[in-house]
Amino acid sequence: MTSVVKTEEPASDATQEEMILRIGQVMTRMRLMTGRRMISRLAIQNVAPDLELSHLDVLDAVRRAEAAGEVTVGSVAEIMRIDPSRASRIVAEMVTRGVLRRKASQADARRIVVVMTALGQRLLAEVQAQKRALIGDIVGDWSEADLELFSRLFDQFIGGFEQAFKARYRESED
Repeated sequence: MTSVVKTEEPASDATQEEMILRIGQVMTRMRLMTGRRMISRLAIQNVAPDLELSHLDVLDAVRRAEAAGEVTVGSVAEIMRIDPSRASRIVAEMVTRGVLRRKASQADARRIVVVMTALGQRLLAEVQAQKRALIGDIVGDWSEADLELFSRLFDQFIGGFEQAFKARYRESED
């Protein structure tokens, strides 16, 4: 049985500061709920029980980096915001487990790139299917207009969050 939590309509006299505080509080609730990463754990259990959660993070990073072209360990590290040596170790583990493979770059044969194997693609597809099913259950009774508005605003919010993080991260390196 799916439990639907309805939120109160914001009071028209709520200040910007109060609304920002509410967003921060909701973000904390979301982090606590997703912190255990149940969707990813289910996918691993169903597809590749010997993998770890960090392996799924690398698969997602590879998927995201593919949009810009060939994927290197450096691009994986940058997307995951981890040290390149850690990314290299995780990628090496995944190559050993048959989830990723290394190959020579088509643009520069001296450079090594990372690609997903069929197992990696299957695992990523399983994770995505489980996420879609869960989100579908949560928003199943939302109107199409509410769903469109939320998806657009949530994407806008996360995009802004990523940009703010990148700007602040660069500032702290200077």
